[in-house]
Amino acid sequence: MMIRFELNLFNMEITPKMIDHLAHLSRLEFDLDKKENIRNDVERMVGFIEKLQELNTEGVEPLLFMSDTQNVWRTDEIAGSVSRMDALSNSPIKDETFFKVPTVIKK
Repeated sequence: MMIRFELNLFNMEITPKMIDHLAHLSRLEFDLDKKENIRNDVERMVGFIEKLQELNTEGVEPLLFMSDTQNVWRTDEIAGSVSRMDALSNSPIKDETFFKVPTVIKK
């Protein structure tokens, strides 16, 4: 399966209006100095993506995992646990078997 992103980013101008729109979408507010820094950063990111578009990826499989190892599970082992009496000893409201909590849903 080959995944290829076709982005038409060449000669893309990052405008203050675009930065305002991105800020609105992300529910952020920036002062003028920050907006200019963000515009420069976005231009650099777009430039990086444009540079990546130059790479020949024909025949290169997409990387789905960082290693060949998948789903390494530990074996289940029975281990000690807290006894019921010890667990209930920390509860402010209890009976001999269960924790008691205030009623949350009333009929």
